[in-house]
This record gives sequence, structure tokens and C-alpha cells, in this order.
Amino acid sequence: MKSGNLIRFRDIHGYWRAFRMTGSGPPLLLIHGIGDNSGTWEAVIPRLADRHTVIAPDLLGHGQSAKPRADYAIPAYACGMRDLLGVLDIDRVSVVGHSLGGGIAMQFAYQFPERCERLVLVAPGGIGREVHPLLRAAAAPGAEIGLSLATSAPARTAVRLATPALRLTRGLGLGPDLDYILRRYQGLRTKKARRAFLRGLRAGVDARGQVITMLDRCYLAEGMPILIIWGRDDHVIPVGHATIAHAAMPGSRLEIFGRCGHFPHLDDPGRFVIAVERFLESTEPALHDPARWRRLLRAGRDGSRAMPESVTPHVSSGA
Repeated sequence: MKSGNLIRFRDIHGYWRAFRMTGSGPPLLLIHGIGDNSGTWEAVIPRLADRHTVIAPDLLGHGQSAKPRADYAIPAYACGMRDLLGVLDIDRVSVVGHSLGGGIAMQFAYQFPERCERLVLVAPGGIGREVHPLLRAAAAPGAEIGLSLATSAPARTAVRLATPALRLTRGLGLGPDLDYILRRYQGLRTKKARRAFLRGLRAGVDARGQVITMLDRCYLAEGMPILIIWGRDDHVIPVGHATIAHAAMPGSRLEIFGRCGHFPHLDDPGRFVIAVERFLESTEPALHDPARWRRLLRAGRDGSRAMPESVTPHVSSGA
């Protein structure tokens, strides 16, 4: 077993936090999405670890981390990342965040700008309201009963038997992400896992869609190197959010991966590593200037710049 696949544990605030850590060099923090775990990065960790110290945690309530009755809001998760890095004696880090993890990465940069050197946002949440209907349904009031029934042993067996047929149809509207999401769904068989999933989901999604946004404060990331990666066939969070995020963060880079869904690091891990490494090598780490940060804050989003109505990004589509 590769060292990057070994799960380690640390007790932080009385809760066990699971994480993978491997490699050497400048630290790189990988943050997974809702209902997922650090295993989502297995295909890219070994190559990233050639040049970086890679830290990939299981968020609280996910994977092998504790699943307490606790705060699963985005700011709390950002604090959790700070505390884990503190325990590991890591002061500054470049952050890669996927989906929910992208929102956490942006929040980390906002809350702790002195600790964040670069951002890679992979199909991040927090750009617009649109999100897959299954997530909206799971966030609706009373969804606990429905989720309990949907994850019961008979239901899981039925879904497993129906999966080949689902692949031949629209696959619950999940497209290329169907198989991976169904594997994550199988992990919700325990009450603790379901409760943690719902608490985390409802911190950012309700029956009408996403309820939080990074767009109101992302102007404060001016000067920070940012790479946005999205799959063209993303059916969980629409790829249209990519150009909105790119326009809202002047100086950011945008790469759209062809023939990839919501998990480009899984669908095309080779290209993903190349894109991330190229970005890290060609940018200088951000240095936090408190006086400049205060000037931006006082000017505000509208005072500092006008939001572009439309932007034609430099897009690398790939095959």
C-alpha cells in the first residue's frame, strides 16, 4: 500500500480527524466534496506528492473522521482545516477544493488569508443557485425519513440491480458521475453518516438550491493565484458557473475539461495533475498584506470594480 493511501488520525477538539499525508515539498491541501472522503484523490495524490507534501483530510462527518452532532457550516469546516494544519505544524498552504470543498477552500482564503498561498477550485459550490435536484430533495424538510428508506438494505440492493439499466438511460440526470455518486450513496447506510451528510448539505443547500455564495466576498482574493477547473459534462453543478466565477475573480485561470463530469480529478487524473502542477509552478504564492486587505474591504465589491457583464475566458477544452 502506498503511503499516501494510509489513513492517519489526530484528536482535535475531542474528535478524531482522519487524513492522508504523503510526499515532500511545499504543502498542498486537498478538500473533498459533500458525502465524499479523501479517497476521491487517490488517483492524483501519488503524482502530486512527487513535488509537494499532500494533505487530504476526511472532513468532519465524512469518511473515517468522527461524525458528531456538531457545526457543519462552511466557516466551521474552514476552521477545521486551519486546526488540522496547526496540529501538523503547517503554517501556509496552497488549497485544492472540490465541490463543497471548493467553497471551504474559498472560505479558508477569506478567513485566514495569511495562511493561503493559492487556490484551485474544482467545480466549487457557492457560485449560483443551480444544483442537482437530488441534492435539493435531500435538503428539503422531512428528507430524513426518505433518506433512511432510500439507504435501507433492500433499497441499496434494488439500486445496485438497477444500475446497468440506469446507465442506459439518463442515469438519474447524473451523466458520467452516476457510478461514483452511487458508490458514495452506499456509504450513507448508518444513521450517523446520514445525519452528518444532511447537516453538511443543509448548511449550503435547501429545496430551492444553493443558499450561500462566494461571489460577495471573492474580490478580497484579488492578487491570489486562482485556478478554476470544471468538467464540461457536469450534471451536479452546471459548467455555466465556471465563467461566472472566472469573471468575478479577475486574474483567475479557467480550464474546462472535455468529456468530464463533476469529478474531473477522477475522469481525467493525468490532465488534472498537469493542470495543477503547471499552475503551481507558474505562480508565486500570495503574501497577505493586511493594509491592502483593509483597503479592499472598505472599497467593497462595487467600489473596487464593476462586475463584468460578460467575459470570454481563455478556455482549454481538451479532447
